[in-house]
This record gives sequence, C-alpha cells and structure tokens, in this order.
Amino acid sequence: MRDWFLCGVIYRVLCRKGRRFLLRLLSGRRCMRGRMFVVAVAVSPWPFLETPEAFPLPTEASIVEAAAGWAHCVAATDTGEVYTWGWKECIPSGKVFGDPSGAGGSAKDAFERQNLFFTEQVSPRSQGSRSSSGSGTLSGVDGRGSGDESTKRRRIASAKQAAESSSAGDETLSALPCLVTLNPGVRVATVAAGGRHTLALSVSDIGQVWGWGYGGEGQLGLGSRIRMVSSPHPIPCIDSAYGKDRAVVLSRGGMTSEGQSFRVPGSHVKGIACGGRHSAVITDAGALLTFGWGLYGQCGQGSTDDELSPTCVSSFLGIRIEAVAAGLWHTVCVSADGDVYSFGGNQFGQLGTGGDQAETLPRLLEAPSLENIHAKTVSCGARHSAIITEDGKVFCWGWNKYGQLGLGDVIDRNIPSQVTIDGCVPKTVACGWWHTLLLAESHT
Repeated sequence: MRDWFLCGVIYRVLCRKGRRFLLRLLSGRRCMRGRMFVVAVAVSPWPFLETPEAFPLPTEASIVEAAAGWAHCVAATDTGEVYTWGWKECIPSGKVFGDPSGAGGSAKDAFERQNLFFTEQVSPRSQGSRSSSGSGTLSGVDGRGSGDESTKRRRIASAKQAAESSSAGDETLSALPCLVTLNPGVRVATVAAGGRHTLALSVSDIGQVWGWGYGGEGQLGLGSRIRMVSSPHPIPCIDSAYGKDRAVVLSRGGMTSEGQSFRVPGSHVKGIACGGRHSAVITDAGALLTFGWGLYGQCGQGSTDDELSPTCVSSFLGIRIEAVAAGLWHTVCVSADGDVYSFGGNQFGQLGTGGDQAETLPRLLEAPSLENIHAKTVSCGARHSAIITEDGKVFCWGWNKYGQLGLGDVIDRNIPSQVTIDGCVPKTVACGWWHTLLLAESHT
C-alpha cells in the first residue's frame, strides 16, 4: 500500500491506495472498492467547488500516481496509461473522453479567474510585471540560446497581454480527460505537472523521460525554445547532459569541483519534478539535472541563463540527491544524508536561507531548527516550501499571505519553522500555489 499526495493552484488531489483520488482530510471518508474516480476541491476552469465531487476517468485500471499543475492535472494508471485534463494548451493530442457540449456554462467567468491566477504568478512583489508562462499558444521554435536578460524580461512581460487578448471561448478550456497517445509499448509510472508543461517517467524503457506542453524557456529539455509540443517527446537526459566546464563551489557546502567536463552519473532517471517553467530530474546514481527558465537561478547552474537541455548540477558531485521539488521560481533538494539544499528566487524567504537574496548555486540550509534533522520528503508551492523529517516533524517556510505555512499567522518566514502537528504522524506533504495539505496517520 502506498500513498500519493499532491496539490496545485487549481486542482488539489490525493491518490490513495491506487484506487481513486480524494481529499481524505476534507471528506473524512476512506476509499471504497469499485470504480475509480477523481475528487477535487475545484475542477476549474469550471465553477469552483467548496466540497469534493467525483471526477470519473474512463478506465477500469487503478490509478497509481498523479500530479496537479497550475491549470491541468495528469494521472498514470497501473497499466502505464496517462490521462490528463485542464487548460487545453497543456493537453497533448490523444483520445478525449466525454461530451464537449456539456462543458459550457460559466467558462467565460472561469477564464477571467484564470487570468487573475495568471497575473498573480508574474512578479515577485508587484503582481503584473512578469508572467509565469510564455507568449500565447502559437507553436514555433526559437533556436537561440539563453539570450540576454532584457529579451527574456520583454518576452515574459508580453505574456500578460497575450493572455488578455486570448479567446475566452470554450476552445481554451477543457475539463474532459484525454488519454495521452504514447509510443507503442511505452508504460508510464510517474508523472509531474508544471505551469503549462508535463513530464512523464516510463518504466518500459527504463527511466526514459517524456515531455509535452509549453517549452518556451527550455522546460521540456529538447534543446530549443519550442513553444508548444502537442505530443509526448523523449527528453535526452543521461547521454546528452554533461556538466559545464567551469569551477563550481557549493555555497555553504564546503565542496568544490574543478572545471572539468564530466559525464552525468547514473544510467537512467528515477525521479522528476516540474516547476512553474523549469524542470528537474534525478538519476539512479543521485545526480540532479535541471532545465528551463533560469532568471532567478532556479536551475542551480551558477547563472541566470535558461537551460534548454538537461544539465547536471555539478555542485552536487559527491552528494547523492534523493528528492527534489520545484516551485514557481525556486528548487529544493534533499540529499541521502537528509540535508536540505535550495536555490533560485527568494523574494519571500522560500529558500529558507535566512535572507531574501536569490541563490544561483545550491545552498545548504543550516538553520538551527534543522540541526540534527534528517529530511525525507520535500514539496514546493509557488513561493513556499515544506519538508517532513525522518522522525515525522514538519517544517515550512516562505510566503505565508494565506496561512499556507500552518504556523497560526500570515507572516512570511525565511528559515524553516516547525509546524505543530498533534495527535497524528505526518506521512506526506503537498504544497499548492497558495496552500498546503498534509497526509497524516492517527496514533490509534
């Protein structure tokens, strides 16, 4: 028996016992045998729901894992199939189930709410100067490299105008599940959802990563700025991802690596994570690879360049990474020794370093609250972070405007702060854009 727990800004879901999705903490009901279904607090772009409602998927197979992105969801079954639904530009070509005519209603109002979410993602402090997604839904490839920062800022700022000028018709929105068309024989075991892109990790070809959706900043790892990928494409992670030929010093870590080109340790990928517009994968040898938007250093490569292909974070050579999570502008990792590292944007203290300065290289968190702590599970929201330790303690830090840190107030924290959890044992934590959910077992 295994639990999966996740949440996003639109969809907040929990996969329990591989049978169905539900918000167990809200409903208080255990899974019953029978047909699988999805339960969500809100199945936007349709009207927001205050209580969980069933969302049937057209399969009798058991759901083994799922992920919730900014405006879409994705689920993998025990037969290796992948279903996805949500904002249409996040959905690849495939077989759509359901009656599109039944998906009307208040779609226009819902789209306007999506635009509010869209502008909320943009700037670190003033909502509206930057967007979390690219310029519209046009397909195309920009073969240039990282480009200068001013170009990136102009491209990012123009996204809000593109969103506002987009059609508010039903064509933009879909809550109908789509069976993703994969290559023959491909079976997926793990999925991750980002701002407007999706990664899937297959077991049939031993750790091959597949990606689709928006890739304008390189978050699909295909080596170019292809804006829309409408079908799953294999992402070359191991063979093509070599470390950069430069000296790298791990900030606060005490480990240096002289500037030598090296091959990525490992033979296949075992873990994946999606941020707002960047991605991260872990190899079986514990190497961390990142790709995508790098304006705040969230790729951990020592610069603010975008990474168009999977690139090994050379600062971690000699450190085995076991878990990774990606937020809107930041990334947090847990090593095999239970240490916590973070890098990227830090406007709200989401890195947990004690300040608000961005970090372009991984930084070891050395807060007194983490002394003698062995972290095990990590999750990132848009601008906050959370971990669960080996002994069942929960720590949160970062943005707290809506109380998403669970500390009894709405004050931001720039160091990990322990959350009081009485009468139960925390098992898994999931950060949404503006909220956090915790799966716990009672002592009895």
